[in-house]
Amino acid sequence: MPDQSWVPPRVVPDDDAAALARIDTVIADGPFEDTWESLRGYRPAKWFGDSKFGIFIHWGVYSVPAYRDEWYSRNMYREGTAEFEHHRTTYGPHSEFGYKDFIPQFHMNHYDPDAWAALFRRAGAQYVVPVAEHHDGFAMYRSDRTRWDASRVGPRRDVFGDLAVAVREQSMTFGGSSHRAEHWFFMNGGARFESDVRDPAFSDFYGPAQREETEPSRAHLEDWLLRTVEIIDRYRPQLLWFDWWIENPAFEPYLRKLAAYYYNSAAAWGREVVINYKWDAFADGSAVYDIERGAMGVAQPFVWQNDSAVSRSSWCWTEGHVYKSVVELLSELLDVVSKNGNLLLNIGPRPDGTIAETEVAILEAIGAWLSVYGEAVYGTVPYAVPGEGPLQVKGGSFVDGEASSFSSDDHRFTVRNDVTGSYLYASTVAWPETDEVVLTTLGLRHQVEPREIDEIRMLGVAEPLVWRRELDALYVELPGARPNPHGYALKLSFVTPAPPKRTDFLHQL
Repeated sequence: MPDQSWVPPRVVPDDDAAALARIDTVIADGPFEDTWESLRGYRPAKWFGDSKFGIFIHWGVYSVPAYRDEWYSRNMYREGTAEFEHHRTTYGPHSEFGYKDFIPQFHMNHYDPDAWAALFRRAGAQYVVPVAEHHDGFAMYRSDRTRWDASRVGPRRDVFGDLAVAVREQSMTFGGSSHRAEHWFFMNGGARFESDVRDPAFSDFYGPAQREETEPSRAHLEDWLLRTVEIIDRYRPQLLWFDWWIENPAFEPYLRKLAAYYYNSAAAWGREVVINYKWDAFADGSAVYDIERGAMGVAQPFVWQNDSAVSRSSWCWTEGHVYKSVVELLSELLDVVSKNGNLLLNIGPRPDGTIAETEVAILEAIGAWLSVYGEAVYGTVPYAVPGEGPLQVKGGSFVDGEASSFSSDDHRFTVRNDVTGSYLYASTVAWPETDEVVLTTLGLRHQVEPREIDEIRMLGVAEPLVWRRELDALYVELPGARPNPHGYALKLSFVTPAPPKRTDFLHQL
């Protein structure tokens, strides 16, 4: 049996009643009440709509076994699964070596938050969202509500807080995700056979471990609220991301309370903040909708987000990742942005704190593309149509199961209207075999863009391009220079400015 001398004493939180009363006081002081009617008065942060690209980080105790995916803590206790058999064969009986026994191995000896933040900035990310607590119940932040946090066990440092400082020093926005809601049931497989989940000495880690068919108790719901408020108060994140189970009806009044508290706190800080949610957990207009590994079929009149990953096989570090290509990820970014969305792209560091060389290379390549063509991405709004080309992206969640990348005939459109002029961008991630690009959407016959074109340039190239506009299409001669191996972004300026109504409408959402 592993040595358990590292296990810290239990934590007794301060008076929950007083903490809940303080939340009510912040809500009462406004400007938001904990009603959907009031919360629909929320407007998404302008920084979020302009950012377009963020980094998600799944890093936790599950990174130590690094087997299959980040749900190891659940599936290792589910008899009949590959994780169950792997755990018993590799580590021994679950009663002798349980999930908690991986914590001392989560040492993070090479964790360098400054180096991480510098990498994310080179990648072109504008915001960073590490997991504060995953379904496994291990807090990556310093908490007064649990002994199972990274400042007390494992690395014995405030991992979340250290990264917050580093990210902000790189002029990026810091957020955090909470998956705590699912902990109600997440470890319940271990209650069905002889395992350490049954050991009362560790009930505060593995519990509640209840049936997923049952509604969470008031104690669990209040603890969820207080843990989330603790993150808000201690770290002041400007984005909170929640996983799917908060859509359970029992969470509804607590979601309203949490949102009102967060929005009111942010008003006191003088900051704009964002809540990301899935499915129907929040009322329309009260927070920002998020789609997991997903897309929209058409441009939306509201800002939204796609959370996806560099790996198709797992969110956390494992051996043998099935990685997406740089071209596929850039295609995903351009398609999302053309439809008024943001891409939150996940990586999964190793347990020692290093980021896999493949993932570093992917981020560096995305950053190299954005360093040249980012003008066509950041701070833009959708065009009348998202783009053109043979690749028609299917809307919905979990649509990235198979590889799909732009061809040289696939372009996505974005728009910018500012004090320097009115611009339309056509971006792609593949160079054609010919020296001419054909954009049928912009032909005179289609009248999607009836304004007279003044000039066409390629971002990263000094001289204007040669072009001609005919009834069937816009024809543009490509230069000999290639600013980036992964395609290009054309910038069209117009003789007359764009009508202001559409841009104003989108920027207000």
